Amino acid sequence: MLYWALVFFIVALIAAFLGFGGIAAGAAAIARVLFFVFLVLFVLSLIFGLANRGRTI
Repeated sequence: MLYWALVFFIVALIAAFLGFGGIAAGAAAIARVLFFVFLVLFVLSLIFGLANRGRTI
């Protein structure tokens, strides 16, 4: 997911450099959403991983 956020960010930078403002804004919005979803899932994974650290099956 972080990979796709970076891809959309790069697309937004290239589109902004070439003067395509609407495409750049859309790609930047998608990249921002993907990054925050990644961040939330990462933090939840970290919390649950630390909570289950001492448990065995």
